[in-house]
Amino acid sequence: MEEEAKSDARLADPEGGAAPRGALPEEHPGVEARGQWANKREFLLSMAGEIIGLGNVWRFPYLCYKNGGGVFFIPYFIFLFFCGIPVFFLETAMGQYTSEGGVTAWRKMCPMFEGIGYASQVIVVYLNIYYIVVLAWAIFYLYSSFLSPLPWTTCDNYWNTRNTHTRMHTHMHTHTCMHSHTHRSPCWRLGNYTTSTSPEAEFWTNRVLRMSGDGGLGAMNWELALCLLIAWVVCYFCVFKGVRSTGKVVYFTATFPYLMLIILFIRGVTLPGAWEGIKFYLTPDVSKLANPAVWRDAGTQVFFSYAVCQGVLTALGSYNKYNNNCYRDCITLCCLNSATSIFAGFTVFSVLGFMAHELGVSMLEVQSSGPGLAFIAYPRALSMLPGSAFWAVLFFLMILFLGLDSQFVCVESLATAITDMFPKQLRRRGRRELLVLFIAVVCFLLGLPLITEGGILLFQLVDTYGPSGIGLLFIACFETTVIGWVYGADRFLDNVEDMIGYRPFPVLKYCWLFFTPAICVATIFYELQTNTLVLDEDYHMSTGMLVFASLLVVVPMMCVPVFLGVSLYRDQGKMTTPSSDLRQARPHKPVLTLCKRVIFKAQATPVTVGNVKPETEGITGV
Repeated sequence: MEEEAKSDARLADPEGGAAPRGALPEEHPGVEARGQWANKREFLLSMAGEIIGLGNVWRFPYLCYKNGGGVFFIPYFIFLFFCGIPVFFLETAMGQYTSEGGVTAWRKMCPMFEGIGYASQVIVVYLNIYYIVVLAWAIFYLYSSFLSPLPWTTCDNYWNTRNTHTRMHTHMHTHTCMHSHTHRSPCWRLGNYTTSTSPEAEFWTNRVLRMSGDGGLGAMNWELALCLLIAWVVCYFCVFKGVRSTGKVVYFTATFPYLMLIILFIRGVTLPGAWEGIKFYLTPDVSKLANPAVWRDAGTQVFFSYAVCQGVLTALGSYNKYNNNCYRDCITLCCLNSATSIFAGFTVFSVLGFMAHELGVSMLEVQSSGPGLAFIAYPRALSMLPGSAFWAVLFFLMILFLGLDSQFVCVESLATAITDMFPKQLRRRGRRELLVLFIAVVCFLLGLPLITEGGILLFQLVDTYGPSGIGLLFIACFETTVIGWVYGADRFLDNVEDMIGYRPFPVLKYCWLFFTPAICVATIFYELQTNTLVLDEDYHMSTGMLVFASLLVVVPMMCVPVFLGVSLYRDQGKMTTPSSDLRQARPHKPVLTLCKRVIFKAQATPVTVGNVKPETEGITGV
């Protein structure tokens, strides 16, 4: 009974034996205490808003179709269980354990690999620059959805060309329409939706993007620049107060897309042809499992959709209370994310099935992914519905909020990392607001080239090679290897047990030690062998683009060896020694054991932690 009481006291007083949280303001007058989530709901909604984004809606369903329908779930869930969940939990638990952002958490746990934290922040900078451009597109379309008729449904606008073809909603036969160029042509012709053969495609390329064919960036698109500015203003006011504002905003931004998704799903499955689309989405093709590219797609989808290796999960977890059950939270969030991806597939393909039915074409001619799905194919399908403007507004609101909460959480992550690196200077009244404003202004200016006449190619370049599969896999490999073999998997699990009161599923340990690094390395080698450095079938890499793409990939990867060298220069004796203010409930135990054999002994002399006496069992041979 006495030991149970001590254990309860330990959990009730999580800071026992360590520097109390918030001690910094007492030592340095004027420095504010580090914030915390007001309750668990704010943390869960913020995490859900970050990991559930556009990739769930416009990428996962397409990958399912492309890679064998329902069979794609096999490699997807294998990657999820052996890579996604272990890394997702590792980063979240690190943040909660250290109460630090993405850089300083690594500095405290394993100083020699502080560069992992910097690498993840480079990825976040990429995301903050280019991801919000999608929100600018969504705002432009949302505004256009209130116009009558919907501007992408007609072919008599100034941005249309002589090759524009459309389809009158009441018939499937060939019609004619009068262009502003006084040129009569068939209103509907089968074609690729990514080329200017339909008014939806021309609205996207000629009106929204204002694409030029000269290969350069061209002139600035000032309408999109205004939309980008609006997106940044909204994002700023969501995060400028830290978790005090972020935690309140996510109540709406994280739940509203689900409401829209459910409404669109109910409408979609009631349309003629919907079930043909769903069948197309899920029809299994077992032969696809023999294709390594299918496994590559599954792995990259898991890493992208779970926001791992970006420092974001560490930042969000750092605002938790010490004894929050982050293990249960992570399992819940992972299940929610994957379920959302699968559910979004039903929503997307039910509407695309209706579109194929109405046009009398096969699903092969209407399926699409990425911006082509969100801004060409799906708007065309919605335009065929009665009350098309209403459905368009709902759809683009969903796109806007799906991207918005992911975007402002990325900004929050970067601000948290910088603040924790310079707490004496930045945790003062009014400093955080200025820091977030600085981040917003810089990222806004760096994002302007992406909305020029040739900016879409630059956008594709950053999207493909910035937060790339190779970069994320490289960081994940180092994260799991360092925690498993350098810091010590057993020591980290002891930390987790100290926080949540029980030991997580033991398979996690072997994922960190063996499975996750091995899978990441194998996937990296496959990527290097098959990567032809081509944006798509229409645009091949020039020499300048090749250099820029290589820099996007190499810069975050170089952070690890660079800061390893810095650590060697600073203090070789403490390169693997955790910070003394990190709570170690069992400092006498080995940091890593395998098959009951001690691999690495304890690093510290046994000490009393708070009111808990160090245990002595299992230290024979240490």
